[in-house]
Amino acid sequence: MTELEYDAEHAIILVIPSELPNDEDFELWATLFLHAPAITTADFDAGADRHQLRFHFTDHSFNLNFEHYSESIWINAEGIEASAALPQLQQYLVAQLQ
Repeated sequence: MTELEYDAEHAIILVIPSELPNDEDFELWATLFLHAPAITTADFDAGADRHQLRFHFTDHSFNLNFEHYSESIWINAEGIEASAALPQLQQYLVAQLQ
């Protein structure tokens, strides 16, 4: 099961899946993870050590990031207004996972 922790100090949502996706499978994993009525996905960018899927929730932009070497997945907001919506996004995602 995937856990989500809102970190107000760093303004991120830490995503803790029961099993990390493989580097080459992250785009599919991210698309399935964010598959919800209130979320629309946008751009995917694959790098050597970090992948990022940009998405929208409540008219704000966010990024779902995966860093292979640190084995970490997190969501960050794009802008101050989106940062204020992070707790709402975390609650929405938790409800979708149930």
